[in-house]
Amino acid sequence: MSNLDVKPAATVCGGRQDVSAAPVRELLTARTVTLGESTQVRRLLPNLGRRMVGAWCFVDHYGPDDIADEPGMQVPPHPHTGLQTVSWLHEGEVLHRDSLGSKQTVRPRELGLMTAGRGISHSEESPRDHARYLHGAQLWVALPDTHRDVLPAFEHHAELPTVTGGGGLHARVILGELDGAVSPGTAYTPIAGADLTLAEGTDTRLPLQGDFEYAVMSMSGEAEADGVRLSPGSMLYLGCGRTELRLRAGVNSSLMLLGGEPFAERIVMWWNYVGRSGEEIAQARTEWEDGATRFGEVHGYDGPRLHAPALPPTPLKPRGRER
Repeated sequence: MSNLDVKPAATVCGGRQDVSAAPVRELLTARTVTLGESTQVRRLLPNLGRRMVGAWCFVDHYGPDDIADEPGMQVPPHPHTGLQTVSWLHEGEVLHRDSLGSKQTVRPRELGLMTAGRGISHSEESPRDHARYLHGAQLWVALPDTHRDVLPAFEHHAELPTVTGGGGLHARVILGELDGAVSPGTAYTPIAGADLTLAEGTDTRLPLQGDFEYAVMSMSGEAEADGVRLSPGSMLYLGCGRTELRLRAGVNSSLMLLGGEPFAERIVMWWNYVGRSGEEIAQARTEWEDGATRFGEVHGYDGPRLHAPALPPTPLKPRGRER
């Protein structure tokens, strides 16, 4: 997934100095961003109040959108470095193509996981014959310094492990580990990502790891997490120090749980790149615009690739995980 802001802000994330060891409840408000030709998304990370949750550094929630008479998602070929992209759907389909030659349709509750490493390019689009509704989330995971130059890769996992916590909870483990269940997706940091389905009347407690920080994002319905009611498209940051999370739902609802060990390294995010300095980001931009082989070529997409926006006129100013 691409960040298609025409004037993307350079954001410095990471570092543990601003991560509270105690549980908190921070309700994050999304901002609306236009993605591609016709899709609007709610961007929850990075946020004015919170930039990362573990290694999760970018979260968009979109839909449900009625695209019966629309082209749906249309994101032309674009580059990535230093991160993994996670595609997660509740409704609809997304056709993924990349410069490795991958061509894969990702369907609801299947994991599409792309590791950019030192560099990759890809496109995403709704198939020509697509379902009426499109609803899902796109997320990025920052790669640690020891693995950020790995060879690019794409994984598709149709079957994922599940956790049934009783009391109406059913969870699919998307990435990392939750309550002893481990996702087959390749992870490079201690991390947790899960899709939580809560039946009407759910009242249960989900085990967590005390040294992880967590957040929950509402996908549909109206659930409560730690006593806070969440509407679709909102995110509740929970901090660290929790060994369990109380979940309740008066109607059928779904959430995404995101967590992980607080990311110790400082990273620079700009457009579709995660790096460690402004100079590194500028070099990646130049190589994409010059057509360098670093990012390869996406074949089969009907249309031109994206051009990188102009770099910001001012140098990067390091900030912590909050501002």
